[in-house]
Amino acid sequence: MSDEEHHFESKADAGASKTYPQQAGTIRKNGYIVIKNRPCKVVEVSTSKTGKHGHAKCHFVGIDIFNGKKLEDIVPSSHNCDVPHVNRTDYQLIDISEDGFVSLLTENGNTKDDLRLPTDDSLLSQIKDGFAEGKDLVVSVMNAMGEEQICALKDIGPKN
Repeated sequence: MSDEEHHFESKADAGASKTYPQQAGTIRKNGYIVIKNRPCKVVEVSTSKTGKHGHAKCHFVGIDIFNGKKLEDIVPSSHNCDVPHVNRTDYQLIDISEDGFVSLLTENGNTKDDLRLPTDDSLLSQIKDGFAEGKDLVVSVMNAMGEEQICALKDIGPKN
C-alpha cells in the first residue's frame, strides 16, 4: 500500500438530481413532466391502445410552469419519463428595486436578492400595488430544474 495522501477537490453541488424517472403510464393530469427540457404541468393525458405490434402510447400536453408555453410529447406508456422536482417556498417581501429585482426574507432571517419580478402582468401589478400601499406581502416562489420564479402572492395584512 502507498503512504501517499490523496487530496480531492470538490467543485460539484450535492449531486441532487433535478429530475426523477417515472413510468409514462403512471403520470396523471395536474402532475409534472419534463418536455423538451422544460418543466411542465400536465393539462391533458391521452393513452392510445397498443397496435398489432408495439406499445400503448401516452400523449402529454403540458404547460411550461415558468413561461406558460404549451408543449406536447408522445411516449410509449412502458417507458420512463423525467419528472422535475418542484418546490414551492413562501418568502416575505421586503423591497422592490428599480431594476426589477425583489428582496425577500427567508425563514432563517437572511435575505434573498436574486429573484426578478414576475412577467405575468396581473401578478406584477398586484405585487407593486400592494407594496406601494405598505401591505405585508408573502410571495410563493416555485423552484424546478435550477430555475425559480414568483408564482403567487398572499396579503398578510398591513405593516404594523
